[in-house]
Parts: sequence; structure tokens; C-alpha cells
Amino acid sequence: MTDPIIRAAITLYDRFTHEGMDRRAFMVELTRIAGGAAAAGVLLSSIAARAATPLVAPDDPRLSARTIAWEARPGRRYQGYNAAPRGGADLPVVFVVHENRGLNDHIRDVARRLALAGYSAVAPDFLSPAGGTPADEDRARKMIGQLDMAETVADGAAMIRWNASPAGGARRVGIVGFCWGGAMVNRLAVASGDALRAGVSFYGPAPDPSEARRVEAAMLIILAGLDQRVNATGLPWVEALRAAGKNAEATTYPDVNHAFHNDTSAARYNAAAANQAWEATLAFFRRHLR
Repeated sequence: MTDPIIRAAITLYDRFTHEGMDRRAFMVELTRIAGGAAAAGVLLSSIAARAATPLVAPDDPRLSARTIAWEARPGRRYQGYNAAPRGGADLPVVFVVHENRGLNDHIRDVARRLALAGYSAVAPDFLSPAGGTPADEDRARKMIGQLDMAETVADGAAMIRWNASPAGGARRVGIVGFCWGGAMVNRLAVASGDALRAGVSFYGPAPDPSEARRVEAAMLIILAGLDQRVNATGLPWVEALRAAGKNAEATTYPDVNHAFHNDTSAARYNAAAANQAWEATLAFFRRHLR
């Protein structure tokens, strides 16, 4: 299929997954774009996430990986995934925040990639208060949309503050997130004050620029050149951070789509940009968490 067809389908899928578009209406329009039902099915399979071989195996002998549970705030119970170098102690903590599909195997793989780089990576399931991430991605997206964001942000900020406190080991804390998780990185940078040392937001919608003055963490904002929806808030956010005198770096990767880092989505994944952005992320954390 030609690039215009793929790009039109990706734009439509973005509306479906981020703007609450009805699935039936989505499939009708996708079928029109693709030129038939069978072609629409092939196109959707290339855009949507699929099972993929992880870059770091769950049983990698260099790592210790496990499911964990904790209370973020009184009565607010969470589950998540922790991966760290085997035998490591007093490591910086990096939170890994999932997309709007909840905590899944791809995000667990990203946590293990960070662990191999020398961090204790914690991937919370932010759907825990609602019962946890379901297998059905459509249901997960609906549940994400129903979260009380003020409560969710307060929970995330409490996690960051605890790890940075003497009770949590007074550790240096960073955070990285993708899509919905990228938006959470920006929100938590506002809410966490100086407890957060470094935040990396991958194509995440940004808060009102007036909130930039409250950010204390060093920030790396990663955007996709074709992602007009996110860039409409992401670019003003970068400008506001810099105008407020904050330590803010930003890179827009040209000619790539939203979610270009996610290697489980064949049509949107861009290996060159993803690898470059990941190396920039690790270098950023080395500077601010080591």
C-alpha cells in the first residue's frame, strides 16, 4: 500500500485510540481508505500493536525481574513490574509509564532495557485502582479515559517522592513515558517538584504552558514530526520550559509517526529514529541520575 494510504490510516487510528472514535465507524472508514475489508484487516494489523519478540528476554540471567505491589497513598494499591541488574544495590530508580493500553509485555521489555543500562526500572500499572490492565486493549483505553487524573497524578507523585525520601533510600529518580505515559511524565514533572531529577517524554500531550514554572526536573521532550496532534501542545510546552529557565532539551524526529518507538507496531515503528531516541534517553539519564 502507498504511503498516503498508510498515513491516512495512521491518522484515523490515532483518532480511534485517542479521541474516543466508535470502533464500527473506525472500521467503516478504514475499509474505505484501504479499498476493501480484507485490505483493511491487513492495514490494521500493521498499525495496531502485536505480539513481538522482546529485545530483552523476561528470564535474562543478568537481571532480576518481578511483579511488585505497593500502596502509593493510603487506600491506593498498585501493582507493577520491577527489573534491575542482578545483585545491584542503591541504584537510581526510573519509572516507566505505559501507553493508553495499560501495562503490557512491551512496557515490561522497555523496563528490562533500562535495567540492563544500570537502573532499577519500575513500571506501574496505572489501571491498578480500576482492577488492573485487561487483555482487551479497547477496554484498557476506555478505562484509561475514566481515570480520575488528579488522583492518578497524585499517586504517581507520591511514588516518586517516596523513592527520593530517606524511607525509600533517598534515590535519584527519573521517569520515562510513551504517549499517555509521555503526558504523565509532563504532569508528574509539574507535581513532583525537586523529588524528580529527570523526565523523558515520548510524544506525550503537554500541560498548559503556565505550569512550566513548577518543573524542577531536567526534561527531554521527544516528538514525532508527523504527529500534529501531540506537537500542538508539545512544542509550546518546550518553549515555555525554556522561557521559564528550566533545563529542557527537545528533539523532533522528522517524517516519523506517533508511537515510532514502539516496535510492536510495524507501520508506525521507525528503527533508526527509535534507536537514536533511546540512546539519547540513556545519555540523558546518565547525565542526571548518575
